[in-house]
Amino acid sequence: MFRRAFWFTAGAAAGVWATTKVNRRLKQLTPESLAAQAADKAVEAGHRLKDFALDVRAGMTQREDELNDALGLHQDPDRPDNVTALPGPRRLRAIENDQTNPRPKLSYNRNEDH
Repeated sequence: MFRRAFWFTAGAAAGVWATTKVNRRLKQLTPESLAAQAADKAVEAGHRLKDFALDVRAGMTQREDELNDALGLHQDPDRPDNVTALPGPRRLRAIENDQTNPRPKLSYNRNEDH
């Protein structure tokens, strides 16, 4: 008699456990639940991407400071903090070299052809 009651109780408990597991799994596979899971994953991926971008930006700033120190480029106190003083454009040196070796200047007016 106790044997039958034990197995009956064990079977009922296993049935309740299996039914609970199946119902949980079915709730996880509903379209609303899948959409919520996808949204959570997207938000998590966005946070990871933002953290990566911040790390890259910090690395870029550090490397820029290293290069500025190596090249001797320092900020001018008259300029805002985010503007770095740069040397003059290289084009001027090219023009100065052209003046020592003059070439005929060609002017092109695109309206002359029409």
